[in-house]
Amino acid sequence: MKKSNPTDCSSAIIPVRDALDVISGKWKILILISITHGNKRFTEIQKSVPKITAKVLSKELKDLEEHLLIERKIIDDYPVRIEYSATPHSQTLSKLVKELQDWGVKHRAKIIGK
Repeated sequence: MKKSNPTDCSSAIIPVRDALDVISGKWKILILISITHGNKRFTEIQKSVPKITAKVLSKELKDLEEHLLIERKIIDDYPVRIEYSATPHSQTLSKLVKELQDWGVKHRAKIIGK
């Protein structure tokens, strides 16, 4: 019996894997959405993303900053404030986020039946 030779799809798989390594998980996209909608402070972001803990938010913010998707700015005031903002690089995800939002709306309607 002859073994089948699967079609090489690494040219599609590798970049998708790279992208998912950066934005995968339950929280990263939600945090980016929150920041791009004007939530700049840690507590604002935490309140806008349902059920995220402070520990997880802190870790995810560090990851997003490491991947150049957000910037952390220390404002020398009393008390010292920290604000987060989206980088121009994160703006390249806006089309993807919109597509995910549209698909999510359609999927929810299909599952719920409305």
